[in-house]
Amino acid sequence: MQTFDRDSLALNAAEETERIVDSLRRNVHQVLHRQGAVIGVSGGIDSSTVLALCVKAFGPDRVIAVLLPEKESSPESVALGQRVADHYGVQTVIEDITRALEGAGCYERRDQAIARIFPEYRAGWKSKIVLPGNLLEKETLNVFSLTATSPEGKAFTARLPLHEYYQIVAASNFKQRTRMAMLYYHAELRNYAVVGTANKDEHDQGFFVKHGDGGVDVAPIVHLFKTQVYQLARHLGVPEEIQRRTPTSDTYSGGSTQEEFFFRVPFEILDTVWSGYEQGISSAQIAQVLDLRVEQVERIISDIVRKQRTTAYLRMPVLKTGGSANL
Repeated sequence: MQTFDRDSLALNAAEETERIVDSLRRNVHQVLHRQGAVIGVSGGIDSSTVLALCVKAFGPDRVIAVLLPEKESSPESVALGQRVADHYGVQTVIEDITRALEGAGCYERRDQAIARIFPEYRAGWKSKIVLPGNLLEKETLNVFSLTATSPEGKAFTARLPLHEYYQIVAASNFKQRTRMAMLYYHAELRNYAVVGTANKDEHDQGFFVKHGDGGVDVAPIVHLFKTQVYQLARHLGVPEEIQRRTPTSDTYSGGSTQEEFFFRVPFEILDTVWSGYEQGISSAQIAQVLDLRVEQVERIISDIVRKQRTTAYLRMPVLKTGGSANL
């Protein structure tokens, strides 16, 4: 009989680390014919763990940590990114992408859409996109709302019309795509590979930007749930302040956690439910293990399946026309 409990996602962190390190060496050296790794480091748990894995794979002299702030990102991201790079003895490069984003019209295009919803919105205000509250509390669809906060701290929230949602997201995605372009500059400068930092939660549910943070050469932790990344981080000695930091998107000026912006459930619950679902464990058994109601578990599963379906296009390879033309 299959065993399923709260520890079902426990890893042998030492063995998993060695497996990933071996795979990194093989893929970067033998498949891609590159000499080292470039990583966009944000001070979060995923990029810090990938940095540590790359140091074990290639040595600190063959790893470059690129810090990619812009005028709306949290100063903590650069500070903690530098902290983890120093911890592992890795060279850092700081590339402020604000001017590139201004040149592309990132902020202006986004703010035009926000001002159609909140006409009083202007310089000095902050904004963020959020989903409805925790899925454990009630069943709600993934309908996005916009929260804008004045310089005085007064917050306004409204449901996002579809056109404005598209425009805000399309403009904001300049951030991830600009960061990735900068990573490839530094990778090509050194004949290195760009190593991605997405985990299973992000990749399989579509929490990434196509040809942005999803456009990498190697994805070493994409098979791991977020809670498993934390297990590797502890084994690899990632600094405690990074392990304690709440995961954020660091995309919107108003600041938002990953749970608030996208996942809607704490990772320790989300990952266990998802793992059980993939193993064919009944909703009733999952609920019993997590001390939840069956309808709560089914709500989470439905949300996972819906996100996988609606974001499937992000994970598709380039579609090619079949056959050959008669010229």
